[in-house]
Amino acid sequence: MKKEDIENLLSIKEEGGEKISPGLPEDIKNYLVDIDGTVGDDIPNEEPERMLTAAVYPDALKTVNKWYDQGHVICFFTSRTEEHRGYTEIWLKKHGFKYHSLLMGKPRGGNYHWIDNHIVKATQYKGNFTELVVKEVTIEVFKD
Repeated sequence: MKKEDIENLLSIKEEGGEKISPGLPEDIKNYLVDIDGTVGDDIPNEEPERMLTAAVYPDALKTVNKWYDQGHVICFFTSRTEEHRGYTEIWLKKHGFKYHSLLMGKPRGGNYHWIDNHIVKATQYKGNFTELVVKEVTIEVFKD
């Protein structure tokens, strides 16, 4: 899906005469994908010279590009700083990643707990990019 198509899907919506945040159709996922240690070697911000030579994880490349080709939205969300954007874009292009956007400055340190008014799903990368499967787990939620 092209960036323009996504923008059309996410045009301003109205409900009851008021503008509301747009949402993607249920069959289109909005993938936020980390870079370091997820789709390629884990390179710390303190060693930016290594960012251009980091190895890519082939299964990650194949899977991310498949999701893109299926019409899903791909956004790389990284703890790299804005200062590293050029290196990051060069590396993504060099390896052939297809994506729609790149967000820099994700908080470092892990242990993320995302709170949002939209549905949020999370998958921790543990060494293998495979098809996603449904699994029942216990999660923390707000009281009803």
